[in-house]
Amino acid sequence: MLGERFSPDDPREWLNRAQSNLTKAREGSHVAGIYLEDLCFDAQQAAEKAVKALLIHLDTPFPHVHDLGLLLSIVERRGREVPPAIRQVARLTRYAVLTRYPGLAEPVTKEEYEEAVSIASEVVAWAEEAISLKEMD
Repeated sequence: MLGERFSPDDPREWLNRAQSNLTKAREGSHVAGIYLEDLCFDAQQAAEKAVKALLIHLDTPFPHVHDLGLLLSIVERRGREVPPAIRQVARLTRYAVLTRYPGLAEPVTKEEYEEAVSIASEVVAWAEEAISLKEMD
């Protein structure tokens, strides 16, 4: 269970939500009856909320979109470097819509799922470090 709740304009609340989505993405594979596509959606959402937490921390408005490449470009325009490993997050954008509905994409493989969770984990950790939660306490 997550700790304290914060206001919606506090990056800590967005990181809480990112961690919640990431936990669902990781743990859901152990539950029967859950599609990998749905878990990849949670991985995408974790990454999206983490990047948006960073944008809030930078006092930067963002569009309400799922396009992770676009959101990272806004981070860069604010003068923050985006490491090459983090740029991979743009690959998760497809899980925001395309794989959520039957017939729009091929079923997600176990390897694709594992990659999505790995990328999302890196992005959440990067955002947490960039925001430097210790400074906010």
